[in-house]
Amino acid sequence: MAETKRDPIETFTVITHSDKETIELGQKLGALLEDGDMVALVGELGSGKTWFTKGIALGLGISRKQVITSPSFALVNEYEGEVPFYHMDVYRLGNLSEFLSAGLEEFLHQKGIVAMEWADRWPEILPGKRIQVEFVILDGSRREITLSGQHERANKIINSIR
Repeated sequence: MAETKRDPIETFTVITHSDKETIELGQKLGALLEDGDMVALVGELGSGKTWFTKGIALGLGISRKQVITSPSFALVNEYEGEVPFYHMDVYRLGNLSEFLSAGLEEFLHQKGIVAMEWADRWPEILPGKRIQVEFVILDGSRREITLSGQHERANKIINSIR
């Protein structure tokens, strides 16, 4: 049986010292994203996922006047930019069937860019070319943020941020 060639796993880790620095890192990522890209956000409550998403929106050219909030109860917020930007928060969902019943899988396959908080809950449904961003709380204001991917597109973006 022939072995399937897989792209190498690319990672980049940075420590931010404030919400502002977390937003700036997200903005760098957002400026590199294109239609069809997906950002999988992973980290405990209060780790900076929504701040980072605010930065992604700014990098995508979404107006600072639009307030980017966590869609905890709505499940997904849509923002208009050059391409649609979908910000999902699947924290409240108990299992994969609830995710599918809510129709959220459709957002992963339509025009636009998706950032999903709590994306580690059901990794089997996520696109392979995603960029994963993991947040670790170091103390009150410092966060260790690791970007990783295992797809040519994700690796190119990560290397551009380096």
